[in-house]
Amino acid sequence: MTGSLRGGAPPLLTVVVPAYNAQNYLRRALDPLRDVAAVEVVIVDDGSSDATAELADEYVRAAPATYRVIHQANAGHGGAINAGVAAARGTYLKVLDADDWFDIGSLMLTLSHLARLERDGGVDALFTDYVHERLGKSSRAARFDSVFPRGRIFGWDDVERFGRRNILMMHAITYRTELLQRTGIRLPEHTFYVDNLFVVQPLRHVRRMSYLPVSLYRYFIGRADQSVNAKVMLSRVDQHVRVNRLVLDALPSPDAVTSGDVPTGLYLALLHYVEAVCAVSSATLARGGTDEHLAARARLWSDIRQQNPWLYARTRRSLMSASANLPGQVGRRVTSLAYHVASRVVGFS
Repeated sequence: MTGSLRGGAPPLLTVVVPAYNAQNYLRRALDPLRDVAAVEVVIVDDGSSDATAELADEYVRAAPATYRVIHQANAGHGGAINAGVAAARGTYLKVLDADDWFDIGSLMLTLSHLARLERDGGVDALFTDYVHERLGKSSRAARFDSVFPRGRIFGWDDVERFGRRNILMMHAITYRTELLQRTGIRLPEHTFYVDNLFVVQPLRHVRRMSYLPVSLYRYFIGRADQSVNAKVMLSRVDQHVRVNRLVLDALPSPDAVTSGDVPTGLYLALLHYVEAVCAVSSATLARGGTDEHLAARARLWSDIRQQNPWLYARTRRSLMSASANLPGQVGRRVTSLAYHVASRVVGFS
């Protein structure tokens, strides 16, 4: 690892940038962060075979007070996030994928808000809005102003009902670093779609929160080689299903809610997110349409029904998880509709 900190004082925010073969996008992610005070940027070069490592080193040489780099053997997106969390020195932590970027004005407002929160005792998580920057299509914002109170510290009893498009993806969450390190989150290596776990596993420990209605994160989607591309998702559907099962395992039990250990509002928020994850896995398998895909889909629903009957009932009633086992042209249309509704709601298209 190379790089240093400004004057020895801990930064307010660590930005972890997992980077694998990201030479074509990394400058867009890193350049706006160069002169931002109170921020450290930890670039995790995850065994890249292109010029990513050299590019990361260039940033460290040019601005060692801001940038640090970890060079590691390829461990996948989860392994890169694990390394960044372990190395983080900031009070708060946010993951920025190498092909995405922050809106710099929103970042400055976020830092000011975090500083005010720290003067009031700090929070476990800060929520902000994000924007889908869709290649060849218009941008689409994901907002949470109908769900969270604005600009103050609140608890789960203050949270309103999540709507169909209020998907609390990783892009919307800035966690307190101590919470991540204390709870020991460890994402699976060499596995795609682990950002779903990065939402559910730490969020179950969050009790003290704030929301700032700024569109901080710019989520770039639409590339043919992207993990959320429809064809790529189908080729990796086994990994999506694996993460889906880990997400189910990470849900607190209903007994924990009944006993008061887990706030009802938190449990409902987790169920809402996991419902979307299950719907995408199910619709992707249905879209594959082979006997193997449909058998895997049936096993997934059986597992969901056994682990969480309420989640099963909620999700099966949803259009996102409509049955796609009908034969012929009608079946193909239902499959396509189920997939596209699920992907638009979660933000894959």
